[in-house]
Amino acid sequence: MTAKEKVILLVEDNGDDEVLTLRALKRHNISNPVVVARDGVEALDYLFGTGAHAGRDTGALPQVMLLDLKLPRLDGLEVLKRVRADERTRRLPVVILTSSREESDVVRGYDLGANSYVRKPVDFTEFLESVRQLGLYWLILNEAPPRVGGSS
Repeated sequence: MTAKEKVILLVEDNGDDEVLTLRALKRHNISNPVVVARDGVEALDYLFGTGAHAGRDTGALPQVMLLDLKLPRLDGLEVLKRVRADERTRRLPVVILTSSREESDVVRGYDLGANSYVRKPVDFTEFLESVRQLGLYWLILNEAPPRVGGSS
């Protein structure tokens, strides 16, 4: 992947939801490369070039991160907190994409700096449409902030 590609970082531990999300993106001709992290630690390793992703060009941030909340090892809210606390990633668009219906998760997500909070629909057709709309907005319509230390 090159630094110019608009990568999507999907942080999702549920294999079925991962497959559905990837299928929905493909079905709606969203051909951006997708990097999948299956827990919070893996997501941070990808973003900061540590662990299994040591040596990755950390200047090439994703266009958007789709973040589940209920993750093993490190939950999504803690991932969001760490992303917002770091100068390199604080402007990264983060969409919480979760099945959580807890009001406290919505409030805490926004308090920690989420750009959007989307509940995963249970219905397959509605799920496909939600992912289509997310892709359209975050990859095409949204004007991303400039990267820290760069003009891209």
